[in-house]
Amino acid sequence: MTPTHLLAAAIAGALAFPLHANAQTANPAPATPVKDLTKVTVSASTSRLPDSDAALPNTITVITAEELREQLAVTRDLSQVLANLIPAFAPSRQKMSSFGESLRGRQPLYMVDGVPQSTPLRDGSRDAHTIDPAMIERIEVIHGANALQGLGASGGIINIITRRAPRQDGSFHEATIGASTALPHRDDSAGYRGSYLFGTRNGAFDFVGGVSYAQEGLYYDGEGKAIAIDQVQGDLMDARSASVFAKAGWDLGDSRRLQLGINEYRLRGDGDYLNLPGDFEAGETATSVPGEPPLDPPMNDSTTASLDYSDLDLAGGYLQAQLYWTQFDARYGSFRYVDFFNQGTDDVWFDQTNIGAEKQGAKFTWSRPDVAGLPLRLTLGLDITRDTTEQRYLAADITYVPPTTYESLSPLVQAEYRLGELLFTGGLRHERARLEVDDYLTIPRNGSHVVAGGAPEYTRTLPNFGVVWEAGDALKLYASYAEGYTVADIGRVLRGIKVPGQDVDTLVDLTPVVADNREIGLDWDDGRWLAHLAAYWSDSDLGSRLDFDDATQSYIVKREATSIRGIEANLAYRLSDSTRVGMAHARTEGRYDSNGDDVLDSDLAGINISPDRTTGYWEQDWSPRVSTRLQGSVSADRDFRFRGTPAGGFEGYAVFDLQARIAFDAGTLNLGIENLFDRQYISYFSQTTPADDDYNAGRGRALTASWTMRF
Repeated sequence: MTPTHLLAAAIAGALAFPLHANAQTANPAPATPVKDLTKVTVSASTSRLPDSDAALPNTITVITAEELREQLAVTRDLSQVLANLIPAFAPSRQKMSSFGESLRGRQPLYMVDGVPQSTPLRDGSRDAHTIDPAMIERIEVIHGANALQGLGASGGIINIITRRAPRQDGSFHEATIGASTALPHRDDSAGYRGSYLFGTRNGAFDFVGGVSYAQEGLYYDGEGKAIAIDQVQGDLMDARSASVFAKAGWDLGDSRRLQLGINEYRLRGDGDYLNLPGDFEAGETATSVPGEPPLDPPMNDSTTASLDYSDLDLAGGYLQAQLYWTQFDARYGSFRYVDFFNQGTDDVWFDQTNIGAEKQGAKFTWSRPDVAGLPLRLTLGLDITRDTTEQRYLAADITYVPPTTYESLSPLVQAEYRLGELLFTGGLRHERARLEVDDYLTIPRNGSHVVAGGAPEYTRTLPNFGVVWEAGDALKLYASYAEGYTVADIGRVLRGIKVPGQDVDTLVDLTPVVADNREIGLDWDDGRWLAHLAAYWSDSDLGSRLDFDDATQSYIVKREATSIRGIEANLAYRLSDSTRVGMAHARTEGRYDSNGDDVLDSDLAGINISPDRTTGYWEQDWSPRVSTRLQGSVSADRDFRFRGTPAGGFEGYAVFDLQARIAFDAGTLNLGIENLFDRQYISYFSQTTPADDDYNAGRGRALTASWTMRF
């Protein structure tokens, strides 16, 4: 163990990760005035259930507005925010791509105000970057597979809740400006950002909206070397973003409400640098050098619109309904091809692809308590979804993945029955899905073959059930079983066909990737101590494992049995009104059947599963105006084995951040130092996914400062 690891272990014993557990317990946050450890209830847009603080027997994290502000003082990368606060979430790649970032070893479903952002038909791994952090009120995370929100939540749900209007009549303006730089400062490392929000409430009408703009400079590692730009998948550095957000609501009487929300977000690389590959075998990291790529740099362009209606007293129950539409375009950087048009020449062709996805959907949920005079709550729902995804080569103007339309109709029922100190829950979701693909032509490099279209279908009923025992005022125990599902990356299958005479009905296995989540846990909250402990088991008989294909030099989808086991433990303690400490740990193990003999013989690789991690913090209010947060994250060493043979490993590392908040009469100054000790480390993704151009160190010490005025 290195001296840094010893230091990390020592500090981790005194630091603490904010506790978030089954009862939606939120961790304390330094603020003025002092805030206590309080419970936060997850919203109905996440759980589909009203008053769900006890009805979900799962591990749940609620990242509050105050916690989000603390993290954004250090980093603007939402993936890194999640990793800092949730040990079961894989370490952030610090890139535009979230490829390889998992929750409990599986892919989570990202949503914004309940609207799905993920693109499972052709997973472009950009769903973590569809909204500017300035427009976020809080983030709610349900750990583990579930089908509450439909397709895509095999690892859990990450629901991003947007900013809200004032609760009472009146208005507010909020303006923020900020800057960041590497330490020591380098001219090309400087980044700038600014945002403005306006909120108002006047009787039955309320509105909140805002605009933002940000530009990031180049990142440097702990040795002062420029980190390599990801020219193809996209990067957060050397990039700019712009956002427009608006949400208007009308109270139609005492119990009814109508709300319209729109979010437009664009994240685009500047294209000022080129990737200079390193040497994975020699341990030489890749770097960035000035230069202009042959074609346009990577970009995310995301638009989400939703119309929500709620009625608190419809036929004695609570109705929530949502219509939504999303349009998402993910452009990838240029790639060099030889004989792209398959003409038997050595001609070089540069091209890039764009994944376009459009979703329309509707969600209806009606929930009624005290059914038939019993302590029974019954919830009925219906989801309707249409998702069309396509991937194209832009320079050649040809189809790579043909337009693929996924349609589903999914009724659901959920029940809760209270018997004294016990709460029993259970439900079913019935998924009826159809995939439509017209005849299409494969790209020239794959032979320009005609592939016959098709319309494969499937049906599946997914159960969940659980029990919560409120054993005392402070102690709560629970156990649950839930199934979540997604589809394998169909686009990877369709775009890789090289043999003539194929058809979609034969090629596409629409059998869903069903992952279960069996979990037992306990929560303790006596007003001073907060504790959460959970163990989970997650199996999939027909999983979806990513594997690297040497022949095509790309990742392919393997349908194999997988099994994941893990524990999550959180502990927080309030020493006084001004001091809070604690710690958290997540341990995950994953295995898969590599040869179809029904034996789980190999470890899941790093691209599929996160390392064991310990995170922690110490929060201190030094005065009514000054507070700080010191946080650390330790990722442990891990060895991987394939059928008993060593197959790579990961050398762990520890990183610490420091944040300070200083309140003035005219505003608030937030200061953050990322990688406080300027630790030189190779990222988890780079260590476990060998590639010379992606062999990156993590970001070194960086300073971020911002000023916020609310008036």
